[in-house]
Amino acid sequence: MPSPAEIIAGTSSSIARLAAYAFLRWIPGHHFPPIILSAVAIYLAFVFSQSESFGSSSPTIHDAPSDGHDQTKEQDRINEDQEEPVLYEEEKSLFKTLLFGIPDWRQRRWSYITIGVNVLLALFTVDLVFRGPLLHPAKDLSFTRVGYVDSTSAKVLIREPDPAQLPMYVYLSPADKTSWTTTDTIYYLGPNTDYTHALSFDGLQPSKKYIYSLSNDQSGTFVTAPSPYSEAANTLTFLTSSCIKANFPYRPTAHSLAIHGFEYLSKLVRSLPSPAAFMLFLGDFIYVDVPLRLSSSLAHYRSEYRRVYASPSWLLPGLDTLPWIHTLDDHEIANDWSGGNDTDPFPAASDPFIHYHVSVNPPVPPGSPSGSETNTTYFEFTNGPASFFMLDTRRYRTDPEPQSTSTSFPSREKPLYGSSLESPNPPAASETHSMLGVQQLDSLLAYLSEPEPAHVHWKIIATSVPFTKNWRFGTSDTWGGFLRERSIILQAMHDAERELGVRVVILSGDRHEFAAIRYPPPVLSQEQDQGLVGETIDTSDTGTSEPIPKPVVYDTSPAAGPHEFSVGPLSMFYLPFRTFRQVDDQDVAIKYIPDGNSKTGLIEIRNLVGDAGSQGQRSLLKYTLYVDGEVKWEYTLTSPSAGSALAMGGRGRERRRTRNGVGDGVRGWAQRLGLRGSTGRGRSLWD
Repeated sequence: MPSPAEIIAGTSSSIARLAAYAFLRWIPGHHFPPIILSAVAIYLAFVFSQSESFGSSSPTIHDAPSDGHDQTKEQDRINEDQEEPVLYEEEKSLFKTLLFGIPDWRQRRWSYITIGVNVLLALFTVDLVFRGPLLHPAKDLSFTRVGYVDSTSAKVLIREPDPAQLPMYVYLSPADKTSWTTTDTIYYLGPNTDYTHALSFDGLQPSKKYIYSLSNDQSGTFVTAPSPYSEAANTLTFLTSSCIKANFPYRPTAHSLAIHGFEYLSKLVRSLPSPAAFMLFLGDFIYVDVPLRLSSSLAHYRSEYRRVYASPSWLLPGLDTLPWIHTLDDHEIANDWSGGNDTDPFPAASDPFIHYHVSVNPPVPPGSPSGSETNTTYFEFTNGPASFFMLDTRRYRTDPEPQSTSTSFPSREKPLYGSSLESPNPPAASETHSMLGVQQLDSLLAYLSEPEPAHVHWKIIATSVPFTKNWRFGTSDTWGGFLRERSIILQAMHDAERELGVRVVILSGDRHEFAAIRYPPPVLSQEQDQGLVGETIDTSDTGTSEPIPKPVVYDTSPAAGPHEFSVGPLSMFYLPFRTFRQVDDQDVAIKYIPDGNSKTGLIEIRNLVGDAGSQGQRSLLKYTLYVDGEVKWEYTLTSPSAGSALAMGGRGRERRRTRNGVGDGVRGWAQRLGLRGSTGRGRSLWD
């Protein structure tokens, strides 16, 4: 029977090894480092303070049984086990030493090896947590990165902390001929922006490659977007993903700032027949609280951004010319953040996001607060055959709805009060619950109701958190925690597809898993003379005092309704257990792929011309999922055919909106949510 010291040593060693494996290769959670280090400390204390309990004499073989009858029974058992070898004492000891970490000083070499394994795991844990922050503050980092690029302009982020490089001269030339023009002179870069500056190149030609060069020896290239209505505007290729953490899964010999998923991204970018126009990155660019939150200061948040941009992985082929545009998510602030935009640590977290990302992001929607003081962090733009609306799902959100309303799902016969067709008398909410705030919701609904130019067939909404409620773990942090607001937006999406003849696509991240979801539009009840679903059945002649909600019937066409593609991570952990499950017919699961440390979505859009277009089909969207560098899934969507908006008919809700203010319909939505309009510039919530 093992001694108490052996039990404690074996238990602490097993805990340390299992926790270290989970931490270094599985999930770098903040609970693991103290568990690992404490377990190893206890293990070492007992091993070296109770050394006499771990063997002091030569190993012996088990005494053979002396009773003949017992020998016969033992022989029979061995025969039944197909003559498995007898386990000798020294083999048992070696097994305990190597597997459970229990030393046996009669076998000193193996004992020191197993002790060394545990010590090494503790050192690896400390290395993953502290090597990057301690050895790479990146205060002297100098770099440039391309941000938003349209047909006539481009934005480039620069950082230069060395005052000896000032004044800094900026030059630009077409790539096909050397003709340098001085476009800007920078006289000051200071600590108020962490020595960053957003360059803006204007008056450019569409579909043209340019080279920019700075007097501090930084340079780069970009390609402008095609001109609207041109032939080149009929196609668009771009990438999307979310969530990056340096050196995870952990590699002890790798650079502490290496982003392993960039290796797959580099290969993907170079393999594309048409260059990607941009990377639409959907949040968690930094993980300030993973593995451990070392500080909540402004200086620390800024250093986290610098460390990502200081990664040697940016030097991989193809990545230096790929423009990046960004949304904000929780780990740039704090896990599952819903504390508003004036509660610590949000002000410190927002500062580097504004300087490093917002400054070179697309423009804000028409009519939204703009200017350097407003810091509006939701964006709208058009590129080729698609328009985009990039949501900020963190800055303006409140706490989610109570669990009873956000995670309870009645049967399909009774309309969900948080669905796109609510009961006429939803439960009264004592508090306001919103993910977007009134101004951002206003802009989104106005965008969805706005007709698009003839060549634009796709409205693409980027949200850092999933729109679906099918994720059953952490649902309240997704749109599943804001079902009332979600129902308003989903209704507007259905209206846009029906009335404008466009296809709505949602791109999301955050969950470290991939899922594709379809939101079929509600249709008329299959029973005659019942009108629209969501209305009630008159029961006065049956003696029933309360009306009965009509059953919700959804369009069962294979590709009907808006689609969502939720992808992540680009370089981080994935969940080994399954958290996604379809709960009703409103969010229809198409595909679920949870495994893989690196996932990237490739979106290719092509407008059809000529004979194909004359047959009614106007545009195709192909989504390709890459997992750890390999194609795992492909899916093709088509835009509504010409005239389908009229052919589909239906009684869409009449709403009047304006791009320069809150329309009548939007006021109605805001009142239903309990939101009050804000008059302060840049404050998108309520006063």
